[in-house]
Amino acid sequence: MKIVTIVGARPQFIKAATVSRIVKNYPDIREIIIHTGQHYDNNMSDIFFTELGIPQPDVNLGVGSGSHGAQTAHMLEGIEKILMAEKPEWLMVYGDTNSTIAGALAAAKLNIPIAHVEAGLRSFNRTMPEEINRIATDHVSNVLFAPTQNAMNLLASEGLTDKAIFTGDVMYDSILYYSKMAAEKCSLSKITDIEAGGYYLATVHRQENTDNLHNLQSIFRAFSELDKPVILPLHPRTRKLIEKIKYSSNIRIIDPVGYLEMITLLSNSHKVLTDSGGLQKEAFFMKKPCVTLREETEWIETLEDNWNFVVGTNYEKILGKIAITQFGDQKNMFGDGHAAEKIVESLLR
Repeated sequence: MKIVTIVGARPQFIKAATVSRIVKNYPDIREIIIHTGQHYDNNMSDIFFTELGIPQPDVNLGVGSGSHGAQTAHMLEGIEKILMAEKPEWLMVYGDTNSTIAGALAAAKLNIPIAHVEAGLRSFNRTMPEEINRIATDHVSNVLFAPTQNAMNLLASEGLTDKAIFTGDVMYDSILYYSKMAAEKCSLSKITDIEAGGYYLATVHRQENTDNLHNLQSIFRAFSELDKPVILPLHPRTRKLIEKIKYSSNIRIIDPVGYLEMITLLSNSHKVLTDSGGLQKEAFFMKKPCVTLREETEWIETLEDNWNFVVGTNYEKILGKIAITQFGDQKNMFGDGHAAEKIVESLLR
């Protein structure tokens, strides 16, 4: 069986690594990895293939940055050519990026079956490009691998029950596997001079925050006034944007880090502040309280018992929720850590 896997952004590298590790156990499966080049600098791309043990991509389309339309169009053109030549039994896509929708549309028009990993997520905010990508991908895919029961319920509400399979979350698989590797290979002291538990970990990358100076200033004002330093890995593009706002030395800006370094930072942090969907979950998996700098979350499971709060960019809410100290017992809503095996076995069936 031949599978073409589409990746293009940091979260997809991590998810694909988890599934590809299982695929290696099946000699009858050949996986062809196409990297669209959506994330193209070393810290956002190449380092993940190296440290996570993912086979190097068979093809790198080198699309790079651009408007949503231009970026998706270039991906579509490149992916289509490869699919026509390879004629795989399955095309596998992850998450909700432009790489995801480009791969799904290219395969759908060539009548190649599509498997969507992390299907059924909804923010109910259609101003988010990711929301359009995930809805469209779910509706053109042939099998939908859902990470949670809530995702299964949302797919049922859209009439997609027959295509949906609950597998659990491959990101949960990933944390279980790579946490051990991070503990062996990464030292906190090589990333920061702040001791374990003595800092907040933050990420800010979503367009609605980085491209809105009011939102960005409100976030950085809150970070500046927190009672512990804030370690903030920041993409070069966002670094240029924050030159226009004010913030204090309490914010420790560092270059983007690899996945194992991020796990190390997360596991040693006090709490997390983020606008990333993936980091919300990773914080939950590692029992780190989280404040989400968005107006909604697809991962509503993380909101139970004070483990995550959705606050947007409101300065007072950020400071108010990060100060909460009472948390309930977590429930296991993301599977048993064997989602990748279930995905591969389903494709073989």
